[in-house]
Amino acid sequence: MHKAAADTDIAEGKRRSAADRLCETATNLFYQRGIRAVGVDEIVTETGVTKPTLYRSFASKDDLIVVCLQKQIADSQARWEAIAARYPDDALAELKAHFADFAEEIGAPDYRGCASTNAAVEFPDPRHPARAITDNCKAFMRQRMGDLIRRLPVKDAEGLADGLMLLLEGASSSRHTSGSQGPSSTLVQTSNMLLAAYLAG
Repeated sequence: MHKAAADTDIAEGKRRSAADRLCETATNLFYQRGIRAVGVDEIVTETGVTKPTLYRSFASKDDLIVVCLQKQIADSQARWEAIAARYPDDALAELKAHFADFAEEIGAPDYRGCASTNAAVEFPDPRHPARAITDNCKAFMRQRMGDLIRRLPVKDAEGLADGLMLLLEGASSSRHTSGSQGPSSTLVQTSNMLLAAYLAG
């Protein structure tokens, strides 16, 4: 490899490394304290880079917000796919495994709510770039939940899917106000009761 090409690869690697570190730092700060509460100066200070370095990687704070949200959502969807792969022929077992996973996440000491929901609350303007990300995330989850439930012997698959989505959102929200031992701690039990009621119908 020519020296010029090697130097270019090294420089590109450093830019990627800085971008990854900025994204990781920003994601943690946004999740812990809220997106609007965290400024660019704090992000670069915590990351240990300069502000020009940030703007070489991200055109704006909004651009950084979008990248952070996309990564969080991709990680969440990967967890969904990993669970789905374990139960290719048992929709009920898969659904229960998803809710066990949700309950474990919501019960974790560092849980600060659903990142998509938090961002949607902070950015009510539908024109903000973060909203397209959060809205698509929720649509994906509702679609996947519905697809899974339509494989079950229930008469009202859409009603059950929406009921479980509402239960999940409620558990996530109540974790903020009531803690891990509050209503959110009954997520698995209540989802099983709702499933049993629909399956019996």
